Amino acid sequence: MTSRGEGAAVRSDADLGASAAAVFRALGEPSRLALLRHLFTGEHQVRDLTEHLGLAQSTVSAHLACLRECGLVTVRSHGRSSIYGIAQPALLATLLGDADALLADGGDPQVCAVLRAESRAG
Repeated sequence: MTSRGEGAAVRSDADLGASAAAVFRALGEPSRLALLRHLFTGEHQVRDLTEHLGLAQSTVSAHLACLRECGLVTVRSHGRSSIYGIAQPALLATLLGDADALLADGGDPQVCAVLRAESRAG
């Protein structure tokens, strides 16, 4: 639920929490994370990403659609092709770097029973 203040929409804590959770779910899928990490090397077409990552075109396209809808990647037309890139490289690099730093300090999400159960159920 949003409320209005000073002419601009103000998002509630619940809205912000749900949005953040959605972004983390998008980042939580290994293939999507691999796509993002590869896009840090520069903009790419779907064809380039399928070749580099060894994923089916339909899989790459679906993952890119998710990442685009979450605001993590951009798409622009170039002739008949679509070119994908990172939406906010500095912010995303900081987020992924911070996640790497958390893991370097001894965290291991793969041992979490709750996450393992969720991945089996989903």
